[in-house]
Amino acid sequence: MRVLSVRLDAVLVQALIAAALSFAHLHDLAAAAGQDGWKAWAYPVSVDLLLVAAWRRLRSGEAKAAGWCWFLVALTASLGANVATAGLLDLDAVPNWLRILVAGWPAVAFLGGTLLAHGATAHASTGKRESTPEPEAPQTPASAPELPAAESKPVPPSTPPVPPALLTLARKVADEHRARTGTPIDTSTLRARLGVPLPLAEAITAHLT
Repeated sequence: MRVLSVRLDAVLVQALIAAALSFAHLHDLAAAAGQDGWKAWAYPVSVDLLLVAAWRRLRSGEAKAAGWCWFLVALTASLGANVATAGLLDLDAVPNWLRILVAGWPAVAFLGGTLLAHGATAHASTGKRESTPEPEAPQTPASAPELPAAESKPVPPSTPPVPPALLTLARKVADEHRARTGTPIDTSTLRARLGVPLPLAEAITAHLT
């Protein structure tokens, strides 16, 4: 138990040292490119926040293309600053193209952060809008003869409707699950992946079968 604690502490110390060095390199490069004062300190914060946002999108398993795109953009900015401040660039005479890149970074970071946050909010709101099921149809009195259900309708009338966009997303999730595990996705797993209530998850499963 003590060995595990020592290893975890060593990893944290190493991560803190690496983060501090990368933070300092980004600050030095921004300051050399004409971003003085608090603006030079804001650049490394912006790069690190975009890295974290992109990594969270990759861990969520949704829209991985966008997550990888912005993760590589932020990683390139961080690695570029580290390499540039390693003696390969004269910080007293920064070229104009680098000044342009540094000055344009806030707009790029704002765009990336907005797209990553907006994509996550859109998925969450889609599940919330469909969480309220429709009222159940009135039950037939016991004295009245029950009519047989129509064979052409696989989903009962009381089942919540499934929007086409959500059904498309569900098929994509089901295909990824089958490709990864070799078995069809079950209702519980589909419900957890989409973040929808159980009645809606059952309705989606009925459409997928």
